[in-house]
Amino acid sequence: MAARKGDAAKTSPNTTKEDRLPELSVQAPALVPQVAAPGIPQPLAQRNILLLQGLMGPLFRKLGQALSRAGYGVYKVNFNGGDRLFWRLPNGIDYRGSPEDWPEALGRIIAERQITDVVLFGDCRPLHMAATAVCRDLHVPVHVFEEGYIRPDWVTLELGGVNGHSSLPRDAAWYRAEAAALPPAPQHHPVPSSFRRRALEGLAYNVADVLTRWYYPFWENHRPWHPLVEGMGWARRLLRNKASAERAQAVLAKLAAERPRYMLFPLQLDSDAQIRLHSSFAGIADALRMVIASFAAHAPADMRLVVKEHPLDNGVRDWRMETAALARLHGVGGRVDYLETGDIVPIARDSEGVVTINSTSGTLALALDVPVIALGQAVYDIEDVTFQGRLDDFWREPGKPDAETFAAFCRVLIDRCLVAGGFFSDEALDKVTQGVLARFEAGSPLKAATALGQAGTHAKGILARD
Repeated sequence: MAARKGDAAKTSPNTTKEDRLPELSVQAPALVPQVAAPGIPQPLAQRNILLLQGLMGPLFRKLGQALSRAGYGVYKVNFNGGDRLFWRLPNGIDYRGSPEDWPEALGRIIAERQITDVVLFGDCRPLHMAATAVCRDLHVPVHVFEEGYIRPDWVTLELGGVNGHSSLPRDAAWYRAEAAALPPAPQHHPVPSSFRRRALEGLAYNVADVLTRWYYPFWENHRPWHPLVEGMGWARRLLRNKASAERAQAVLAKLAAERPRYMLFPLQLDSDAQIRLHSSFAGIADALRMVIASFAAHAPADMRLVVKEHPLDNGVRDWRMETAALARLHGVGGRVDYLETGDIVPIARDSEGVVTINSTSGTLALALDVPVIALGQAVYDIEDVTFQGRLDDFWREPGKPDAETFAAFCRVLIDRCLVAGGFFSDEALDKVTQGVLARFEAGSPLKAATALGQAGTHAKGILARD
């Protein structure tokens, strides 16, 4: 059984969601509809889908094509040149207005096109947060895509919000009862995924964005860096790929030879809004400082800490150097290892436990029966599944996840909000679009009235701060 958290719970001010719409400018927003091609069937009056911003790549184009073929009315809002590059279908709407005017513009789009459902990727982007508030007021369901709660080979599509905004309970007994009433999970097959494809699609998206900033004068990327800065970071990372791989191989060889006890801390992307909105951390640097300080003060003397870089980190910040500096500062420079590359599965499997903020690496570790502590709000942070105490105590007594409860949690997720497939191969995208279409045809198993209500704040009492 996973241990309980202590009483020193703190609720982060960053986890409160603002429901008021921003003030509207007097100037009307610019909406530029793209003319629909002839021969397109008229939309079904009862179901018109509006797609907002998707992942960098063809996901929403393929989904739009599948929904259109099935008879749904499909519209897409493009906020920048990257969005438009990957859409290339009828019924696109170029939004060129300001963020302040966006809620009013969205309300008009919904009314004029009789929108019944909104689909978006990532509910923490500012434009998407504003859209969710508008849709809540208009009682329009919002379907949110995100990386899969369980990985690999799953993606999340949840009604109302994901992660800290999810309406799913954090009640172990509820999951056990729900899972007991469900049939066995359908057979699941892995899908291919290409890192090269992901990188090239991201590059194409960012180039199109930069080249069309003049046409979208108010567009502001939700990511903290300008695309050119990210591009330079990726270039630097590519140049040091060989050296990074050699350093990682040396660390892995040392771990294999010495077989020390170690805890794993997989880093998330510094641009991940899940950190800023669903944890008390301002970013990865803040989390690194706290984790290394706690490790130095409370971990057993024979334990090591392995920090693993996110495979999609853009290289803008040198986390290896920052980790080493923090370890030296706290007197544990000889006990902290850094991995720039490497398969996380065997690294997590051989660890004593995994420390994460709210990454899906948590569910990966739990599936391996490895103890996990979530330092932020995570949908899988459930009693009997994750460690419910302070990080200071996790180093010495991490407990063990309850396999039955975790299996029940996974079974319910597959029924409620997971779709088989992935984002970075044609086969994976085809599975996703088929799964999404099946869910739309069957109707969502979650009730919109519940999912569109305000999600309760899930306080976290895990940080050992005086």
